[in-house]
Amino acid sequence: MKSFILLLCLAQLWGCHSAPHGPLGYREPNCDDPETEQAALAAVDHINQFLLQGYKQILNQIDKVKVWSRRPVGEVYELEIDTLETTCHALDPTPLANCSVRQVAQHAVEGDCKVHVLKLDGKFSVMFAKCDSTPDSAEDVRKVCPNCPLLAPLNDTRVVHAAEAALAAFNAQNNGSYYQLLEISRAQLVPLPVSTYVEFAVAATDCVAKEVTDPAKCNLLAEKQYGFCKATLNEKVGGEEVAVTCTLFQTQPVVIQPQPDANVATPDAVVEQATPASLPAGQPAASLVVGPMVVSPPRGPPSHRVHYDLRYAFSGVDSVESASGEAFHPGKPHKVTQPGVAGAAGPLVRPCPGRIRHFKI
Repeated sequence: MKSFILLLCLAQLWGCHSAPHGPLGYREPNCDDPETEQAALAAVDHINQFLLQGYKQILNQIDKVKVWSRRPVGEVYELEIDTLETTCHALDPTPLANCSVRQVAQHAVEGDCKVHVLKLDGKFSVMFAKCDSTPDSAEDVRKVCPNCPLLAPLNDTRVVHAAEAALAAFNAQNNGSYYQLLEISRAQLVPLPVSTYVEFAVAATDCVAKEVTDPAKCNLLAEKQYGFCKATLNEKVGGEEVAVTCTLFQTQPVVIQPQPDANVATPDAVVEQATPASLPAGQPAASLVVGPMVVSPPRGPPSHRVHYDLRYAFSGVDSVESASGEAFHPGKPHKVTQPGVAGAAGPLVRPCPGRIRHFKI
């Protein structure tokens, strides 16, 4: 009889530890699980789709993942991912797979994103995205390349002058449309030889380059044609010399934008959807409803920045609607025991973060 009671207790204890969902309502798969990676790649595609400035991002590492059940159907992947900046501008139509990752010696930039991705009928769609990005430290760059120049403020007078001089040189050689400066994307001040390296985006206007007398009267074309330029302005005794190359992208026709879908957040939208970052104590998972939240639009980037911070591409949410309509703030994450791991066996080792695909900053 004692053996039977002991066996029953052990069975109950095993059942408690092996339940992957439980009252908390989420599970934690491996960060390198194929479906987790699919959700992360869908998030990166979403981020790049709505980027209008800076450079396309590529997935580098999946840091955390929780999978929530969504009522009445589907699952929501709550992810934290790291991205790296590529050399393709955000407006460049080149497929991401063909874009090179910017290396440490070029002063790499890392993105840090929190995203919620809905999986429904085997398809992934992004419900929420919030990112920021940071250039690599000067110390790390110096370890790899002691003499490599670092990123310079985009509003530095030397940088602005180099971009304007390079664009003027390009327009002087151009037999077609007159191009206007859209943005200065990145810049570096090179000590030897003394020069300024700059990358910038341009857009075609309704003026002919050879005939422009007043650039202020030129207007951007209805069917946008963008370009991306790289230039170096060398300072020499008695003057300066500029070398510039520009790649012009195909004309992009005007597309009537559809109304924002209830499950997709756009950079301009003030209504987004989200799932909870974590459940507060005592809140049953079944009572959660993914509801619209009104959020403030992101502020514009500071003028002294050295790169386009991803935090200005997406806005976040502060709370989530419960079934009763009462908003609550996400609480501290609860510990979830993985299947087959006894609670008294020591610290729980998560199968996260996942593998590094390129390099760690």
